[in-house]
Amino acid sequence: MTTQSFPLHSTLASDPDLREIVRLFVEEMSERIEILETELAAERWSELAKAAHRLKGSAGSHGFMQLSTAAATLDATIKSDAGKEEIAAATANLTDLCRRATAEPVP
Repeated sequence: MTTQSFPLHSTLASDPDLREIVRLFVEEMSERIEILETELAAERWSELAKAAHRLKGSAGSHGFMQLSTAAATLDATIKSDAGKEEIAAATANLTDLCRRATAEPVP
């Protein structure tokens, strides 16, 4: 897990036309985290990879490129037949970023 605790801002949050879409995406983050953690705990790697892949696309579409990159890393880690510890670390990194996502524009 990453030790940084700064907020993760969307590149789209300052756009008045897109602010509401970003806000809704962030509001749904706890559900995404729950899915990731549930699939990890159950060791359902293919389902975890699917959840990461979906998050990769949606995060990128909502201006969270760092989140998209972390989701892509988790997806690739699973597909490379990595061990449980590597998958758990990539999942922890992703969920940490998810928890820090904010709909607030960059100050």
